[in-house]
Amino acid sequence: MSFATSHPFLGATTPISLSNNTKSSFLASATSLTLPPKPTRTNTTHLRRRSSPPPSPRCSLAELAPATSSVYGALLLGGGLFAYARSGSKGSLVGGLSGAALMASAYYLMQNPETKVIGEALGFGSAFLFSSVFGIRLAATRKLIPAGPLLGLSVAALVVFTSAYMQDKI
Repeated sequence: MSFATSHPFLGATTPISLSNNTKSSFLASATSLTLPPKPTRTNTTHLRRRSSPPPSPRCSLAELAPATSSVYGALLLGGGLFAYARSGSKGSLVGGLSGAALMASAYYLMQNPETKVIGEALGFGSAFLFSSVFGIRLAATRKLIPAGPLLGLSVAALVVFTSAYMQDKI
């Protein structure tokens, strides 16, 4: 049997011939290939390192107080800047800046164990103040936007700061 091959770059055709012995030895070697044996499963549980159980995904609301103060302050700042840019409301700008400053102070105070309770109390007082302001605004205007979501956010922050303060005091 003969085959013709061509070189990919030179384009020359070279005839190749295989004898019967070559074909049979090729087929014999191809069929005599053996695969390695499949690994067997053994009981290796005694070889595994025992580790401590994974940490519980639960955390108390008190542990969320610093993160709550930073996110709440950023949202107050962003809302005040947005309201000022959209409608020129200086009251919203002052409220957003003061809320961000109060929450930044609360966050800073919560980082030190000695002043953590003061930071939580400051966060609680600020959230209570903003909950009152947004509740009064919602009652006066009867418009759900923007006072409704801001009231909900303020009440949620108030719950977190109350929980943190109570857990530290008890």
